[in-house]
Amino acid sequence: MSTGIWIMIVIIAALLGAVGGFFFARRYMENYLKNNPPINEDMLRTMMLQMGQKPSQKKLHQMMNAMQNQSKNQK
Repeated sequence: MSTGIWIMIVIIAALLGAVGGFFFARRYMENYLKNNPPINEDMLRTMMLQMGQKPSQKKLHQMMNAMQNQSKNQK
């Protein structure tokens, strides 16, 4: 086989791998987020009640803001 055909095969295989990898990663992340949803205010309220604290709306907003700031600083 000539060199041109091998180059075309490698390019096509790389493109197919990139497209397949994209869709695999997308499906993996969708399943991960479905099984492990991000924390929201209702989840925080439930956790605080389980720990024996009475959550106020102000405290919930402070905790949510602190968590969002922490995730922004990690990026």
